[in-house]
Amino acid sequence: MTITMTDRAAAQIRAVAAEENVDLEDTMLRVAVVPGGCSGLTYDLGWDTTVREEDSVEQHEGIRVLLDKKSRLYLDGSELDFTDGLDGDGFHFANPQATRECACGESFAL
Repeated sequence: MTITMTDRAAAQIRAVAAEENVDLEDTMLRVAVVPGGCSGLTYDLGWDTTVREEDSVEQHEGIRVLLDKKSRLYLDGSELDFTDGLDGDGFHFANPQATRECACGESFAL
């Protein structure tokens, strides 16, 4: 598997899906790496109902996760987590390939 997901992240994804009336039977979570942020690359999470030719589909805690070919390379071995404590609220990636991260943890470089 390219990425792993903590129980906290899976629970929060389900909670967000319920709030937004997203049916996880028909909709998948797209995880991508896109240009941006102060370190050059940033993580992007969003809902998608289409599997593209270059996508891989992974299952995590019953949640289908889509990754495009480029993002798979950048995210290999990463863990998606969710925190709601003093260190910052939201989804965070522990990416072993990142050589540099910005102070807020929202962007990284390889």
